[in-house]
Amino acid sequence: MKAKSFIIVLVAAALSAVGMAPANAEKTQTLSSPDGRLKVNVHISGVLSYDVYAGEKLLMEGNTLSMEFGDRFIGLNARLSKVSRKSVNETIHPVVSYKSSAVENKYNQMLLRFKDGYSVEFRAFDDGVAYRFITNYPGEVEVKNEDIGVHFPETCLLTISQTNRFKTAYEEPYSHVESTDWTSSGNMAYYPILARFGDGCNILFSESALHDYPAAFFKGTDNNGFASVFPKYPVEFRQTPDRDRSVVIDREGDFIARTSGSRSFPWRYFIITKEDGDLLTSTMTCRLAEKSVIEDVSWIKPGQASWEWWNGAVPYGPDVNFKAGCNLETYKYFIDFASHYGIEYIVMDEGWAADTRDPFTPNPDVDLFELLRYGKEKNVGIILWLTWLSVENNPDVFAKFEEWGVAGIKIDFMDRSDQWMVNFYERTIAEAARHHLFVDFHGAFKPAGLEYKYPNLLSYEGVLGMEQMGRCTPSNSIYLPFLRNVTGPMEYTPGAMLSMQPEVYVSRRPNSASIGTRAYQLALFVVFESGIQMLADNPTLYYKNDECTRFIADVPVAWDETRPLSAKIGDHVVVAKRSGDKWYIGGMTAEREEPLTLEIPLDFLGHGTFEITAFEDGVNSDVQAMDYRKTTSTVTGADKLTVSMVRNGGFAAVIAPAR
Repeated sequence: MKAKSFIIVLVAAALSAVGMAPANAEKTQTLSSPDGRLKVNVHISGVLSYDVYAGEKLLMEGNTLSMEFGDRFIGLNARLSKVSRKSVNETIHPVVSYKSSAVENKYNQMLLRFKDGYSVEFRAFDDGVAYRFITNYPGEVEVKNEDIGVHFPETCLLTISQTNRFKTAYEEPYSHVESTDWTSSGNMAYYPILARFGDGCNILFSESALHDYPAAFFKGTDNNGFASVFPKYPVEFRQTPDRDRSVVIDREGDFIARTSGSRSFPWRYFIITKEDGDLLTSTMTCRLAEKSVIEDVSWIKPGQASWEWWNGAVPYGPDVNFKAGCNLETYKYFIDFASHYGIEYIVMDEGWAADTRDPFTPNPDVDLFELLRYGKEKNVGIILWLTWLSVENNPDVFAKFEEWGVAGIKIDFMDRSDQWMVNFYERTIAEAARHHLFVDFHGAFKPAGLEYKYPNLLSYEGVLGMEQMGRCTPSNSIYLPFLRNVTGPMEYTPGAMLSMQPEVYVSRRPNSASIGTRAYQLALFVVFESGIQMLADNPTLYYKNDECTRFIADVPVAWDETRPLSAKIGDHVVVAKRSGDKWYIGGMTAEREEPLTLEIPLDFLGHGTFEITAFEDGVNSDVQAMDYRKTTSTVTGADKLTVSMVRNGGFAAVIAPAR
C-alpha cells in the first residue's frame, strides 16, 4: 500500500478506536449503469472507498479515493450531508470525430455531498465507471496529494508502460505483469493501464478533463493493486545555456498543485468490457471532457500531412534536379507531392528557422514566405515545428504565424506532465485557437480531454511510434488500439514503403524502414486515430508505389462510425470505419508462428452491391515484407470477407457502392 494511503487508514482506525467514527459509518451508496450490468458500491466509513461489479463478478474491491490539502484530508472521516441522483441520455457531436460523428452519452449519476465542503461525483455508463472530486473552498489551495487506490480481489494481467522518472515522453514499450508482481519497489507506470482477467473481462484506466493539475502516475502496492503518485510542482527551474529544448528543475514544492479551492478535479475513469473489440469503440474521454469553448470551429481542418524528418528530406530520381535538403526546392517538391495526392498539409520540421530559439527568423535557404505563397496556390497548408521553449519564450509567435498564413504548429520536447506543464498545454492551445492555428503536441503526454475543449488540438504523440525505428515493433504496436488510442488521437507517423521482417531489419535515415509488411503499413492508416495523420516516408518512394499511396491518401482522419470486426488483445485487430458511404477496413497482427485467417461477415454494409479494393499480404511476405497483392471485386452484405495476415502482417481495404 502506498505510504500516504497507509497513513490515512491508520488515522481512520485510530478515530474509530476512540469512539470518533462518523455517524454514518458502514453506510453504502449504490449506483448502477443504465443497463444494470455494472454496479458501484461506495462505502462512507473511515476512508471513502468503493467496489465495482460486473454482474455478480467483483472486479475491484476497496478502491480508495482521498485528497490532502495541507492539514485537511478529504475522503477521511467523511460526513455525508446529501445524495442527489440523475440520469442523462444525450448525443454529443464532436468537432473532430475520431471514432464516431454521434457519440451516445448515457449514464446514471450520483453526487455525494459532504459536510466538509466537498463532493464526490460518480457516473456509471454501460461500458464503465468514473468519479471526480469537487471542492468548494475559498481562495487558492495547495493540493499535497491525491490517493487513487486500486485493489483487485483476484490476480489479473496488467499491460503498462513503465518509467523510473516523471520526466518522460510516454514512449516506453508495454510490459505485461501479473497484478501481484507489480510491487512498490518497481517502476512507475502512467495512464492508460489495462487489466485483463482470465474470464475475458477487461478494465482500462485513464483520466479526462485534466485541467490545472498534474497527470497521474502509479506504483504497485504489494497488495494486488496500485496507487497514485504525482510529480511535484516545479517551483524553480531554468533553461540551461547549451540547450533550447528543456529545463533543469532546481526546486520542487511540497505540493502537487496550487489551484482554485472551488473547482472540479479530473475524472478518473474505468472502461469495463467483456469483448476486447469494445475497447476500440469506447469514447469515454470524449464523454467526460469539457465541451468545446471555441465558438467558430469552421477553420479547424483535420487531415493528412507529408513529413520530411523521418525520411531525411532527400527525394531523388530523374525529376529531382536540385540538391535535396532543408531548402526551398525540396519543400516545393514536398508541396507538389502533397498537392498531387490531395494531401492537405506538409510539416516543416527542425531546420525551417535559422535558430530554433528564434521562430521569427526563417532559414534563408528555405524562403518560408515563398513556400507559404506556393502552398496556398497548390491548396497545401504548412505546419511549422517548434520547441516548447521557443513557444514559451516568444509569446507573440502565434500572432505572427497567423499573419504569415501558417496552418498549424507541431510543438515538441515537453516531456513532463506536472501542473506547470499541463497548464502550458492549455495556455498554448488557447492562444493558438485565438490565432486560428491547430496544434500537434509532440514529445507529449497522453490525451486527457483537452482536445475536446479545444478541438484545434488535433493530435498528441505520447506513443512509441515509427519515429523510434527498430524500437517500434508490431508486437508492441498491436496493443495501441486497445490502450493508447482508446484515450485519444495518436501521432504515430505511419506510412513506410520500405518494409522488413525483424530478423533482417536495418534502418537509417534517409533510407528509413519499418518492421511489418506493406499491407500492415497501409492498415495503420485505418486502425490508428489522429486528427493530423502524417505520411512519414519519402515522396520518391510514394510515387514509385502509386497504388499504395493512392489508398493511403484516400483514408479519412475523421469517421462517422467505427465497428470492431475481430479483435484479440496482443494478437490481432480488424476494424471497419465508415466515412459517408465508404467503409474502410484495417487489420494488423504481430509476431506469430502461423498466418491468421479470419472470415469476416459484411452484414454492416446493408443492402446493395459494393466494390472492394483490398491490399493483402503476399504469399512471400512472411520473409519479404514488401510482398503484397491488390485485388478488386464486388461484394454484398450477405458475403463474408476472407482476411489473411502473416506474422507482423496486415490487411487494408476500401468498400464503396458499386457504380
